[in-house]
Amino acid sequence: MEILWRLWSKDWTSLVRPWIPILLGLHLQFSQASNCPEECRCDRTFVYCNERSLTSVPLGIGEGYKTLYLHNNLINNAGFPLELHHVASVETVYLYGNQLDEFPVNLPKNVKILHLQENNIQTITRAALAQLLQLEELHLDDNSISTVGVEEGAFREALSLKMLFLTKNHLSSVPIGLPDDLKELRLDENRIAVIAEEAFQNVTRLERLLLDGNLLTDEGITPGTFQALVTLRDLSLARNSLTYPPPFLPGEMLVKLNFQENQISKIPVKALAGLHRLEKLDLSSNQLQMLGRGVFDGLGSLRQLTVRNNPWLCDCGMHWVVSWLKSLPASLNVRGFMCHKPEKLRGMVIRELSADLVHCSEAASTADTALIPSISISTDFPLVTRHVSSSKRPLTTLPTLYTIYTTREDGLRTKQPLQVTFTILNGSDIHVRWLASFPVTAYKVTWARMEPSLTGDTVRERIVGGDHRGIRLTNLEPKSTYRICIIPLDAFNNYRPKDDTVCTEAVTTAAFFSPDNNNRRRSGLEQATQPESGSPLLLAGLIGGAVIVVLVVLLSIFCWHMHKKSRSEWKYNRGRRKDDYCEAGTKKDNSLLEMTETGFQIVSLNNEQLIKGNFRIQPIYSPNGGLSFRDSPTVNNSTMYCKNNVQDHDS
Repeated sequence: MEILWRLWSKDWTSLVRPWIPILLGLHLQFSQASNCPEECRCDRTFVYCNERSLTSVPLGIGEGYKTLYLHNNLINNAGFPLELHHVASVETVYLYGNQLDEFPVNLPKNVKILHLQENNIQTITRAALAQLLQLEELHLDDNSISTVGVEEGAFREALSLKMLFLTKNHLSSVPIGLPDDLKELRLDENRIAVIAEEAFQNVTRLERLLLDGNLLTDEGITPGTFQALVTLRDLSLARNSLTYPPPFLPGEMLVKLNFQENQISKIPVKALAGLHRLEKLDLSSNQLQMLGRGVFDGLGSLRQLTVRNNPWLCDCGMHWVVSWLKSLPASLNVRGFMCHKPEKLRGMVIRELSADLVHCSEAASTADTALIPSISISTDFPLVTRHVSSSKRPLTTLPTLYTIYTTREDGLRTKQPLQVTFTILNGSDIHVRWLASFPVTAYKVTWARMEPSLTGDTVRERIVGGDHRGIRLTNLEPKSTYRICIIPLDAFNNYRPKDDTVCTEAVTTAAFFSPDNNNRRRSGLEQATQPESGSPLLLAGLIGGAVIVVLVVLLSIFCWHMHKKSRSEWKYNRGRRKDDYCEAGTKKDNSLLEMTETGFQIVSLNNEQLIKGNFRIQPIYSPNGGLSFRDSPTVNNSTMYCKNNVQDHDS
């Protein structure tokens, strides 16, 4: 009996053992199916409830699931049941593309990654984020979040937050109270115009900061704003309105710096100092025309420099840039150094420029070797200087510094120095040069002859680009006083006649004065020519002569055409002598009978009057070259008579 029991026990164990995995699998399958909502589909650790037109989160989501897909539904803020907050296993939730207008509450308490893009979220409260102590990555892109809609310190409640994305919202400033452990912050495509000094005060571990596509200006960034970000590796300020890089950039760890599509027109020499680890620098699409010597000194780790789409001015100020580019190692990739001005060098690579291609005017050379000192001259009226000279050499005045008021983009008006020099070349030419220590969009130059009356001559004007440093006024009246004014214009061609105008009076010399050609330096200058008084008469004479020539040509063509047409209407029998038409035995008659096509006409070729008589006309040849009497009546004989019925020939 004992033996039989042992055998049966052994057989039972061997019989049940293969069914154990199958039974466990069925148990797990039915267990999971019982915790999956009816509206959704569940697969291992994923719950798919997306794109089902749901207005609330389905009930019945059990433990064991880690990822919850609820995107592209119609879920509103009232659709989050309390039991969802207690599902501890969920770590990632996708809720983008719904109808949320507030930051939702009752989310799974241990969620780490939360996607809330493309909603209409306007407010964020501290209470909502205080429920998410494990949240590390928060996506709030493309919502309607404004600065007033974010409760101060709300993001700091998410103690574990490392990445915060707020792209394409309505923020006008950086939210106050960011988490201390934040490593990446994206605030691009907002309306941020001001960054408060305390905005990044406690964010000492930030590594990446994106502020592209905002309304930032030089005044909107407090100096030293980024200085406390000692761990920052990537800073992007593209598509803003900066005119120079912000001072005191963090240099300890910064690797990538982007200033693309701003209004940067100058880079202070020390602006990039201390960025020893910088590898990528983008200055594309700005207003840079030249660079100060040594501006890139200290960037020992630089691997890529991009300066495309800048109006580079290739004059003597670019000499050091050419030398610097040629000395760069192969490991440094530089792109975009290409001449924009002057026109003859447009499109040329700056690295390939030679010394003989780069020229400078006297004013430009002065600007390259010496800086204009800061002055504080305050005058209500511009200085007026008279220049009278009987010398046979050009008269050059000493450079005069004027103080003008310029308007910045923010509407503020500041004092700026403008150095102006006038040179009287001869009786009809005056050379005006200027040098500004501030960026100028264009210059408006006006001049008018002040004699013989106080009202003066007609005011003439010329607008030249901001890159020009002078203009030459030609064809002026000798021994005349001219009032010349220089007006710097802003981007909108606005100016104030009293504050922005520099005027002076200059007297041209006698007409016999002829300076040496070496003094006529035209490099980098515009010429303004005063029209002569005889110009209208000369123009009228040219037009009249052209009309006469055209009429003569047309008449000649008409006459030639008529002559050709008349010749084509008459057909002469060439190759035959006159005697062949009328022959006489004793006397030749010069009166010929000429036949035209199918008709004929009796004419006298020697202008003698034909004597009345009987004439019998018979064709001598037909159009095909043979004899034919088809067009004449048949006669017995074929005799031709000439003059007085004298028979000349019998055939």
